[in-house]
Amino acid sequence: MNLVGNNLDIPRKISTGAIASLNSLYNTLGCTESEITSVLNIPPDQLYTEIRISKAGGKQRVVYNPHRLLRRLQKKINEQIFSNSDVISWPCYLYGSIPNQNYEDGLEIYSRKDYVSCAARHCGARSLLKLDVENFFDNIHYDVVYAVFSDFLKCSSDVSDILSRLCCKGEHLVQGALTSSYLASLCLYDLEGAVAERLRRKGFVYTRLVDDVTVSSKKLNVDFTFARNTVVSMLEGKDLPVNESKTKVHRVSTVPLSVHGLRIGFSTPRLPADEVRRIRAAVRNIESLATESNYRTTHAYRHEFNRCMGRVNKLLRVEHSQHPSLASRLERIRPLPSFRDIARAKGMIDRLRSDHTSRAHTHWYKTRYHKVLERLIVLQRTYKHVSYEFRVELKGLKPI
Repeated sequence: MNLVGNNLDIPRKISTGAIASLNSLYNTLGCTESEITSVLNIPPDQLYTEIRISKAGGKQRVVYNPHRLLRRLQKKINEQIFSNSDVISWPCYLYGSIPNQNYEDGLEIYSRKDYVSCAARHCGARSLLKLDVENFFDNIHYDVVYAVFSDFLKCSSDVSDILSRLCCKGEHLVQGALTSSYLASLCLYDLEGAVAERLRRKGFVYTRLVDDVTVSSKKLNVDFTFARNTVVSMLEGKDLPVNESKTKVHRVSTVPLSVHGLRIGFSTPRLPADEVRRIRAAVRNIESLATESNYRTTHAYRHEFNRCMGRVNKLLRVEHSQHPSLASRLERIRPLPSFRDIARAKGMIDRLRSDHTSRAHTHWYKTRYHKVLERLIVLQRTYKHVSYEFRVELKGLKPI
């Protein structure tokens, strides 16, 4: 992938076709006109369910859960358009909930699109500029979303309107909609590539992880005025306000530089030492809980174990040397099933059987099906024969 000259590294529509009619839209999404019409006719107050999640410091994050019929269409939009590698090619400066890419020119290290690869872009930096977009999703309005479908994806006007209405809550995006992260990554499609290239020519590295913008330099006392003004001007071009309280310059000092919680003073990103200590302590805590009589069969233990395993797997992602030993220690104390798990699994399978004829095509049926499979993984650790019989039953109850 060429990053210089006239071949800017930008999001690209690589498919030659376009959704130019409503019939083409129905075929692309594998749905009928009545399915889309029924979703568009759902009362606005029923399209999304508001969920409030507590954050550190007593604040709350508002997330919106889409109506099951809307969720189904948003999932199809993602599968057929946004996450389809035959439709969109993503640039190396964008990270987050977008597909991994195959880059040339020695960019393989950045092919994974998670926060670790994003931090890797800044390894070895001695100065950082961090900017945060305020209320990012709420400030991505319908007209910006419409432009993504119309101008970037070359959809017809009526198709672009319907797709935009399916992806927006009223006049803007919301966190929780399945399509929001992709549209957030694409909202600057016509400006961001030129900005990243201008900054590269000045010796800066530019990345964006959803709403977190990072600009780095290998120089210690570099002046970020040009970089900041360039990025802010780009964001203002889409009416995206910068959160001034989170816009800061960091330089190498007694405190190591970090990007997305990872230290970047090395050739590859590393977890901070105190985070590694906390992960080790979490493993010791699980080991202590496992010694309590029958506690390994409880739901509480299962929850704490899974949470701890997730933290240990962060070590694997950054190739930390302690991952194998900590993962091995957890492997020896995996959660165990109880007799109650047998009854719960049987009840879940019975409900799947009763719903299979009418609901096997729904998102919720698929979710419940996979929850049973997860429960059987635990069940087979002690009750292998029972788990096998349940799996035989599930073969005839697969989601459609």
